[in-house]
Amino acid sequence: MEERRQNRQGWECVKSEGPPPFITHRVFRHANGSIQEWLSRKHRKKLVTREIGLVEAVGKLLLRCLWMPHELNWWIGVVFAVGASLFAIASILNLAPDLAAALFLAPSQVNGIYFFGSIPFTTAAYLQLFQAANSGALPDEEQEQPGRRKVFGWKPASAGWLSCALQFAGTILFNINTFDAMLPSLSWFKTDLLVWIPNFGGSILFLASGYLAFIETGHRYWAWQPGNLSWWIVLINLLGCIGFMISALLAISLPAPAATWRETLSVALTLQGAVCFFLGAVLMLPETVREETSQL
Repeated sequence: MEERRQNRQGWECVKSEGPPPFITHRVFRHANGSIQEWLSRKHRKKLVTREIGLVEAVGKLLLRCLWMPHELNWWIGVVFAVGASLFAIASILNLAPDLAAALFLAPSQVNGIYFFGSIPFTTAAYLQLFQAANSGALPDEEQEQPGRRKVFGWKPASAGWLSCALQFAGTILFNINTFDAMLPSLSWFKTDLLVWIPNFGGSILFLASGYLAFIETGHRYWAWQPGNLSWWIVLINLLGCIGFMISALLAISLPAPAATWRETLSVALTLQGAVCFFLGAVLMLPETVREETSQL
């Protein structure tokens, strides 16, 4: 429990919880007796406080949220979906070489699709980091100077900001590894050095980022909240991170010829990860609804 403090506006934190060392849920009480709930993910993304269910999100809200360009969170979801789609397309073409040949795509060109997919990933990850860096002060903190914007910020005590920072760093490594994968005639050693090591490092950062987002939303090291749309988003993204991690482990190059099953499984898990990231990104659209939109 945090030490209670009260600011000039009369707000006092009366309850706090989260998976140590992070605080992800707070309750504030005003001097006039009113209560305000604070949730880390909803605060940094400027979302409505009420929980949105998965059925409501897909069945009632998704079509209403396909065009919300005034919302940064909408752009993050759309750009992530574009990057995930390109990763999925490249993975399908790798798994179906006859299809790639029919489309007159050489292996290096298929790898190029991965590279172009990594650029939206990095763009969306930075937008999310920017969003977290400028999430604003808590109710019991002094408000920050209006109009001041942070490029990256520094909030290592925040699970949400830390998740965004690690994800952004991971996307940079994916930029490197997907670009290097287009280089011709690499030896197994150079492939490991230029392609696999950035892939492995980026996958570790993604996995850490995904788990931090999961505990930020569930307020526990493990939580079961199937009635919460945000929980589904972070769970699906975490499954995507796990897919990328296992794919990277299988993708290491060795002096001996690689087993076909290992290469196939590695690409299949990349596809699974991309599909998960696409679904998580699409579900971010109904998560972005404003309260007036959600009154059904």
